[in-house]
Order: sequence, then C-alpha cells, then structure tokens
Amino acid sequence: MGILERDDEYYMGEALREARKAEGNDEIPVGAIVVSGDDIIGRAHNQTELLHDVTAHAEILALSAATENLGAKYLTGCTLYVTLEPCVMCAGALGWAQVGRIVYGAADPKRGFERLGHSMLHPKTEVTAGVRAEECGELVKEFFRKKR
Repeated sequence: MGILERDDEYYMGEALREARKAEGNDEIPVGAIVVSGDDIIGRAHNQTELLHDVTAHAEILALSAATENLGAKYLTGCTLYVTLEPCVMCAGALGWAQVGRIVYGAADPKRGFERLGHSMLHPKTEVTAGVRAEECGELVKEFFRKKR
C-alpha cells in the first residue's frame, strides 16, 4: 500500500495497535492517533492506571502529542482516529483543539458523546463513525469479559 492509498481503515489499524498496547498494560484497550496530511503526528493509548490520572485517555494524550509536534494548539487540518467513541470529556477537548475530523470505531452508548449530540465539538468538525467497529468493539468487550 503506497502512502497515497492510506485511508480510514489503515489509520484505524494504527489506532488499534495503540489499543493493544493499552490492553497489554491492563488498561482499557482504547487507542488514538492524530493524522495531518499523511503523517501520524500523535499517537497514544489509555494510561489512566499507569499515570493514576482519570484524564489520561488515549484521545487526550494523542492531542497533547500532536500539538507538541506541530507547536500549535489548534488541529483544524487534522483527523483523530480512535477505537472507541470519545467520552464527553474527550469530545470537549477535541472541540477546544478544533480537530477537523473525528473517526471512531466502536460506539459507546453509555459514555459516548454522541448521546448528547455534537454541540461540544467545533462546528466545522466532521464525524465518521463505525470504521472497523466490530474489531474495535470486540477488543473492549473481551477486556471486560476477562475482568469479570
């Protein structure tokens, strides 16, 4: 696959790699990457247990990495790929960062931002849901099955 052929499926695969890192560290397996053009400028996975920090979600950490990489606080031309629908906290941060596009895998009907609508996002942010949803969702479901 050439660099120009990268698409949502490819980038969600990169987010899934991050999610598997979280799983390996006994964290809820959520991974996120931020893409600018064809470049991944931020990547992270959940680290709430490791950092003892309830805000250390994959999306927040990936945003921080991307803004550090760009040297700017706004990510208007960037896309965030995340394996699980962002929670309200993360959606708020994505709104403040003015992320141009959000692509997520599995829906989160209990804690996902979609149940409240897109009001916390920047008005120009586009949202694409369900990319590799089954694979993303199964990773989280299996994690919690093992915990029970």
